[in-house]
Amino acid sequence: MGKEAYFVGIDVGTQGVRVVLLNLEGALLFDDGWVFQLNEQSRQEQSPEEWWNCCSELLQRMVVTVRGKIDLENIKAIGVTSTSGTVIPLDAENKPLHNALMYSDKRSEEVSKICTLAASRYYNDSFNTFNSSSGLAKMLWFIQSYPDKAKKIAKWIHAADYITGKLSGNWGITDYTNAFKSGYDVNELKWPSYISTEIGINEAWLPKVEPLGTVIGNLDHLQADLLGLNIDTLVTVGITDGCASQIAAGAIKPGDWNTTIGTTLVIKGVTQKQIVDVKGRIYSHRHAVDGLWMPGGASNTGADWVSAQFANEDLAQLNKSAEQLIPTGKIVYPLMQQGERFPMLSPQAVGFGMDNLNKEEKFAAAMEGVAYLERYAYELLEELSDEKVGIVYTAGGASNSDVWLKIRSSVLNKKIVKMKYVSGGVGAAILAASKTHFDSIIDAVAQLTTIEKEVKPDLELSKKYQEGYHQFLQQLLDRKFITEEEVYA
Repeated sequence: MGKEAYFVGIDVGTQGVRVVLLNLEGALLFDDGWVFQLNEQSRQEQSPEEWWNCCSELLQRMVVTVRGKIDLENIKAIGVTSTSGTVIPLDAENKPLHNALMYSDKRSEEVSKICTLAASRYYNDSFNTFNSSSGLAKMLWFIQSYPDKAKKIAKWIHAADYITGKLSGNWGITDYTNAFKSGYDVNELKWPSYISTEIGINEAWLPKVEPLGTVIGNLDHLQADLLGLNIDTLVTVGITDGCASQIAAGAIKPGDWNTTIGTTLVIKGVTQKQIVDVKGRIYSHRHAVDGLWMPGGASNTGADWVSAQFANEDLAQLNKSAEQLIPTGKIVYPLMQQGERFPMLSPQAVGFGMDNLNKEEKFAAAMEGVAYLERYAYELLEELSDEKVGIVYTAGGASNSDVWLKIRSSVLNKKIVKMKYVSGGVGAAILAASKTHFDSIIDAVAQLTTIEKEVKPDLELSKKYQEGYHQFLQQLLDRKFITEEEVYA
């Protein structure tokens, strides 16, 4: 391996595009983005050409910024991440026939039931479910809604695939994580026949699927000239945003898990066997290392209660007050909507416990409630995987609160680690490095991530939270959000 190498990560998200440049010490030499103006229409459809124009502009800006500071010849590889479930129909010249159908577009809700039924018959089970956020449902909705355009389809691709196609000139290639929501069988490593025979998606339209980090080509010579980059720069297959963030967070070895608490709570980790959850709370991506899996689940509970309940408050002061109040002895479940999907499947679930508490108590007890739910999620994951949860890595806005980290570590009774850079773009850059400069994704993560903070359990607090956790579970039982069989403590 050379002494100098740099890796580009591109993140095309719902709200904008971001480009980062990472060196071998894991430092960011460039980190800049372009923000979209969102409206209801752009949450359903967005222009892939606009994505690319933003990417191109940012890549050119990156070259101008670092020229003279590094040898551009040593920019070794580019990786791309984008939203899971977003798909684009292309014509024979690899041009979009229509705007990208965004993962958040709910117009395919009804036809998703057709996909679920077909999959259930094919697999003879009930856990291959599709909803409006799945790529497969969007493909079916499109061919039903736009029959004339459907006649011109040459291939379907995902959001990240469009950018890798523009970069490399190599179209119709995707990865395990993007293909998963479009119905790809990650066990058999093939597109199942029901997609074409029962749903009517022509098999020839479906992209070739490659393992994470696979090099799909060199930078196209026209793009290399335009961007000012070396034609020897490699382009790797894409990855979904959640999995890219998991990589950046450091959770890449068996027993490693990452909790991201933003608007919602999302947990992803690494196991040695696939988790099969008949209730559909957990899904399993295929890992970059053969034989390993990346299961995960997303809750409807997270930190949205902060903006909903404390939008105009001094959060720094509330965090300071919480430090003095914990453990509060209050049991709060800060769900801001009806229905929960992970770690419990409970359409009737509603939040509880905030009544008759003052502002400071509500804030502190809600942080404890999310931590209790996080612990319950990890107990579910250990139950279904029969594997122990080791280190918990963390990301998202909630990880910026020291007192919340202290609460979570003490409730979980586990060390929590926060990396310095946990964006999807950084994860894409690390993935780009994994097979172009390192021997594996595990080696790349070890070299290219930097620990910002480690939090260990407060033993006295952990003892007190043990009782609080069991009271939390009892509340879930009493309200019939879970059953006795769903208590794993």
